[in-house]
Amino acid sequence: MQPLLSLQRQRCKEIMARLLIQSMNTGHFLTCSQEGGEPVWTTCLRDAGGGVVADMESAVQLFEDNCEPEDQAIVIDLDRLGTKNDYLPR
Repeated sequence: MQPLLSLQRQRCKEIMARLLIQSMNTGHFLTCSQEGGEPVWTTCLRDAGGGVVADMESAVQLFEDNCEPEDQAIVIDLDRLGTKNDYLPR
């Protein structure tokens, strides 16, 4: 039963990723504003839900369009957190 569950989770990951962009300089998250939908930086992870991107191509485009070099922005895969493939602490 466990291998089937693992296979189903893997298929879900292939279908839709959950990616966020975060500034390593400020800690802020790039998201869409509640008014108008334009990209804005927010300090609250709870408010960053509008910034979750479903594929790496869209995340890269959002990154290129809205991040400056001083942001030191990174793309975070939310599905990696808390797994054996989690990011190493800085």
